[in-house]
Amino acid sequence: MIDLYTWTTPNGWKVSAALEELGLPYTVHEIDITTGVQKEPEFLSINPNGRIPAIIDREMDDFAVFESGAILVYLAEKTGKLMPTDVKGRSLVLQWLMFQMGGVGPMQGQAHVFYRYFPEKLPSVIERYQKETKRLYSVLDERLKDEEYLAGDFSIADIAHWSWVRIYNWAGVPIDDLPHLKRWLDQLEARPALIKGAAVPFETSYRDDEAQAEKVIKEIQTIVT
Repeated sequence: MIDLYTWTTPNGWKVSAALEELGLPYTVHEIDITTGVQKEPEFLSINPNGRIPAIIDREMDDFAVFESGAILVYLAEKTGKLMPTDVKGRSLVLQWLMFQMGGVGPMQGQAHVFYRYFPEKLPSVIERYQKETKRLYSVLDERLKDEEYLAGDFSIADIAHWSWVRIYNWAGVPIDDLPHLKRWLDQLEARPALIKGAAVPFETSYRDDEAQAEKVIKEIQTIVT
């Protein structure tokens, strides 16, 4: 049994979606990041960095794993699924996973902050992060022109990117001119396990609902400023 400590964010979705795809049983522990509970000693004993998501694998002597990418690799290796075991195949998945961890996630995350949350509108800063997010999306689009998935077969690399790209509008970055990325996104959005994972710990509508978006913005502004 896996204990999952998470909240409704792209990094949180990575792990709940992977757990659903892998069919692993798990128990959800809601970590409401708007309250600061993630900085309290109990959670810091699981993740010293005070961020979600994190897991505890009860079958492995209560082994704790933090950092979303590391959790994805751990779950893939634990089950032998969603990542090849041969050297080249494994490397290819890890390359694209690192591309998300080091590129798409940080850049789109900053686009989210300055486009949606930051109380002061800084046009040059917003433009900088939106442009870089779009550039990274273009790299994905080029890759997906000739590949169904990012690393051959469907893998944790796809799950990691999907969790972020699916809320492209939250960063104010259109993808209508990226047909291969859009095809891939539509394809993944049709996977029931991914959609179920994205509703953990609860389903949100703020991607398309501006009224709900404003509520979320007000809640999150307190932790990004």
